[in-house]
Amino acid sequence: MSERMLILSDGRAGHENQSVALAKHLGMAYDICRVKPRFGWSKAAALLLDRVGVKLAGLFHIENPPQSVYSYVVGAGSTTYYPVKVLAKKLNAKSVAMMLPKGFRYDFDLILAQGHDDPPKQPNIKTLPVNFSYVQPQGIFQKAQKPVVGIVIGGENDTYTMSKGRIEAYLDEIAVRYKESHTIAVTTSPRTPKEIEALVVSYGFDYTLIYSERQENPIPDFLAVAEVVFVTADSTSMISEAVSFGKSAIIVLPLEAQKESKHQNFIEMLERGEYLHIYDGSVKYRTRKVDLSHILKKVFS
Repeated sequence: MSERMLILSDGRAGHENQSVALAKHLGMAYDICRVKPRFGWSKAAALLLDRVGVKLAGLFHIENPPQSVYSYVVGAGSTTYYPVKVLAKKLNAKSVAMMLPKGFRYDFDLILAQGHDDPPKQPNIKTLPVNFSYVQPQGIFQKAQKPVVGIVIGGENDTYTMSKGRIEAYLDEIAVRYKESHTIAVTTSPRTPKEIEALVVSYGFDYTLIYSERQENPIPDFLAVAEVVFVTADSTSMISEAVSFGKSAIIVLPLEAQKESKHQNFIEMLERGEYLHIYDGSVKYRTRKVDLSHILKKVFS
């Protein structure tokens, strides 16, 4: 019987996508079940019970309970980690945590942790330089006659603010450098402020996708065909995709940081590894890629 993976999802796309990416890299069939705390105190109780090794299935509700045989139970996010251990034991499967499960005991069969979380060194923890992703071009953006420059504009979060003046300066500099010789393609994201969307439209680039008007993701296509992709610093998932797929050089556009954070450590670590260049007015093409499939073959062999 071929191996099959059970993915427990907390409903957050960024978490679920990492688990799905693992299955796709391994070429493994998978099922997804949504997991929710059964009581308001379930998450707190799970942390306490995990410390003493007690596994209680009744703390969480599993939608569409699994009906198959699984080799692995996988989860990303704090809501999933305790149920992963509980179900893995029940199903006689291996438990896998995506990202470092802070607050829980690190006694999963396997933990795939990001380096910027500074995971401890132990045999069941594999440290990765990026978030897990599986990038698939969709043909939303097609290769142009001229070389392509991609621009990915994210948005604000707890770490970064996005000022119109800074983004305008970046777009001005990119336009001056590339407009005559390249096709410039730009996309915004679900978090892009309205004033930034309007600013992007005003440039009249060769290709513009405003996410609030058209809910599509051309980023994989940019990475597949572009000579260079500029991406704002706010999203570790966007940057992880950029340095894990395609042949494009990756240049990160810094934003105003409200506080020191692991986001900045993450980007700086990738620059030291020559996977990207942090824009400082100069353009350096860094095309080294993280080969997640190669890493996984070693872990799951």
